[in-house]
Amino acid sequence: MALPSKVKIVEVGPRDGLQNEPGIVPTQAKVALIDALCGAGLRVVEAGSFVSPKWVPQMADTPEVLARIAHLKGVVHPVLVPNMKGMEAAEKAHAETGSIEEIAIFGAASEAFSQKNINCSIAESLGRFQPVVARAKELGWNVRGYVSCVLGCPYEGDIDPAAVARVARALWDMGCYEVSLGDTVGTGTPLKAKAMVEAVAAEVPVEHLAVHFHDTYGQALANVLAVLELGVATVDASVAGLGGCPYAKGASGNVATEDVVYMLNGMGIETGIDLDLLAQAGWGISEYLGREPSSKVSRALKAKRGILG
Repeated sequence: MALPSKVKIVEVGPRDGLQNEPGIVPTQAKVALIDALCGAGLRVVEAGSFVSPKWVPQMADTPEVLARIAHLKGVVHPVLVPNMKGMEAAEKAHAETGSIEEIAIFGAASEAFSQKNINCSIAESLGRFQPVVARAKELGWNVRGYVSCVLGCPYEGDIDPAAVARVARALWDMGCYEVSLGDTVGTGTPLKAKAMVEAVAAEVPVEHLAVHFHDTYGQALANVLAVLELGVATVDASVAGLGGCPYAKGASGNVATEDVVYMLNGMGIETGIDLDLLAQAGWGISEYLGREPSSKVSRALKAKRGILG
């Protein structure tokens, strides 16, 4: 199959990236990051989660973030909604800001990970999601589904592609317009990634699939390229490589948005993103966090800028 001429980047840094930071990132820093990302041309930027502050304290200010970011025309800010309690909180925030158009639900292809992550079985998690999706549809909101541990689990090891396909199909049948396939621990390699996507594409149309690769073993870009060749045209990425997983010890951040955009630019694939402005957004949040970006492209551009200026 020919490579796509255009790829949609879903920026997950402000949610999936910052949720694992040990110290609370102030609301204004999150707002500045999201606005900078949108200014760089990103059109889908996750803004937060309606989860229990007890479990994810970093996302407790999601309503404030939604109220303060610049809502640009054509830009969507999905929020994670794990259950009906989260949906109630999302509806309250929407009533105050009118800012929610899309939510995300988050399942797993691993029974052990599901128990560790959301304290229930895969089947139970899908049952929890059904009323959430139904209510979102009533409100006219789109729903995106995530499947974690699609290429490996910290507790079970390798995951059968058929198990991934079953969960993805359940989310698709439930009403998710797109299903994002997440290599949560970053152990996947290109041929395994292709085999997994091929199995899922037999159940869910490939044009409705996204990929979400962590870069723990340095394989994320190779995996992205491998599945682009199958027709996948939506890639989740995190500015400056922010992120990790609290339930997957040693898992590093998501593939860096800068690295994905640089690769796609070099292949002549359109993203609509200004790489320089994207890198600057990453520098800003990295400086606030007191560390260098994980993105090699970002670091290279930063060094070049220093040499030239």
